[in-house]
Amino acid sequence: MISVEERKKLARRIVVKLRTLFPDAKIVLQYKNNWELLVAVILSAQCTDKKVNEVTLKLFKKYKTLEDYVKASSMEFEKDIKSTGFYRAKTKNILAAAKMLKKRFNGKVPRTMQEMLQLPGVARKTANVVLGNAYGIVEGIAVDTHVMRLAQKLGLSDNKDPVKIERDLMNLVPQKDWFFLTYGLIEYGRHVCIKRKHKDCETHPLTRIYPKAATLWP
Repeated sequence: MISVEERKKLARRIVVKLRTLFPDAKIVLQYKNNWELLVAVILSAQCTDKKVNEVTLKLFKKYKTLEDYVKASSMEFEKDIKSTGFYRAKTKNILAAAKMLKKRFNGKVPRTMQEMLQLPGVARKTANVVLGNAYGIVEGIAVDTHVMRLAQKLGLSDNKDPVKIERDLMNLVPQKDWFFLTYGLIEYGRHVCIKRKHKDCETHPLTRIYPKAATLWP
């Protein structure tokens, strides 16, 4: 069993290596304002960022203001976002969030975790992404599928629940690195250690730091 102190040292080495590999790691979703960011992040659930960007390229031209979402037809909006998957739930959440923003938050995306979590369809991952990218407010670590998989694979967490994984990472990594860690791991998961099983895992940069990763799948 790896100790907490050993895990902290491991985490520090991983962050340093990720900063070397992906110094400019950042969100790839495309948006022009904080509301569009929130919409894009909600759409990204169980969907690739590439597909979301394809959908929002047309969506953000059609729905230009928050009021356009408030007045939107659910059936029509479902058609507009259908290719992102889970389109009924996403439509319900996005349109309800638009109405809540107008009614409760003066039409602006909230600046606190507590308020963000009041919005339909928003859990900690979405809130962390929006707060960090919209306002530079870092209250936690956004745990997406890449972060979840690699945190387990690289010995940083024994948990499978995203909230518990976030807690583990926050205890291991200094707060100044929280925001970067999400996007560093996402880039690593996309371009180096992909989810599909592969034969060269032992040669990967982070596997050299934590050799056991080569034996763990996915």
